[in-house]
Amino acid sequence: MFDNAVHPFDARGVAKRFRHAAIFGALESLEDGETMRFVNDHDPLPLLNQIQQRYGNQVAIDYVAREPGNIVIDFRIQLGAAAEAAPAAVAGAGSCGGGNGCGCSGG
Repeated sequence: MFDNAVHPFDARGVAKRFRHAAIFGALESLEDGETMRFVNDHDPLPLLNQIQQRYGNQVAIDYVAREPGNIVIDFRIQLGAAAEAAPAAVAGAGSCGGGNGCGCSGG
């Protein structure tokens, strides 16, 4: 259906206090095989850690550009990797609620 679709998400236009919630919402709206192309002015290392803790291997993280002031990251949904996801202790913390496409059980 939407496999290999790439959807842009420019975090620079989102207020800092809403940014992580908006990113998680966008990720959870993607279907298996879709990609969100994330653009930011700084490397979001704490966010990447949160994404890995929350989704495990269900979200692949690939840098497209990693230069000062220009960070572009592709977040690709890969539900087939769910079996290799983070351990149950991590998966239960921060469950997304099973939104469209994320593949989480929603605790």
